Amino acid sequence: MEHNTPLGDRLLTRAAQRAATVRESASNRRRFGFTLIELMIVMAIIAVLMAVALPIYNRSIIRSKESVLKNNLFTLRTVIDEYTYDKQKAPQTLQDLVSDGYLRQVPMDPITGNAESWRLIMEDSTNTVSQTQPGIFDVRSGAEGTSLEGTPYSEW
Repeated sequence: MEHNTPLGDRLLTRAAQRAATVRESASNRRRFGFTLIELMIVMAIIAVLMAVALPIYNRSIIRSKESVLKNNLFTLRTVIDEYTYDKQKAPQTLQDLVSDGYLRQVPMDPITGNAESWRLIMEDSTNTVSQTQPGIFDVRSGAEGTSLEGTPYSEW
């Protein structure tokens, strides 16, 4: 059928086919990439999401550390009271609680990240069970700063 058409018609159809091919290849190139505007919009959305999510994430980490600190302080105070009741004298160091089997190890202060930073409150020698050796009466965090509640960690 193509042989019967005049030469001009055949050239037009070939030109139309080439133009269609060029248009098709140009549209294919657009399908494989993103424009700069699209990339900038996506980056702006990601930046906004990060700006919202990071403070919430940091606050949740601090809240969990404070919860662990409260739990560790409660445990230490309970164990100090049990030791004092059982031995009829207060422990001299936190390591005494470990060596006598009241604790497996001295818990870490999660705010400072150190088990050696606890502030020990010693008994008043006039109010002690054994007046010759005043021992640990209370324990507090050695961390600087304030909690999310607004109270200093050192007063917990």
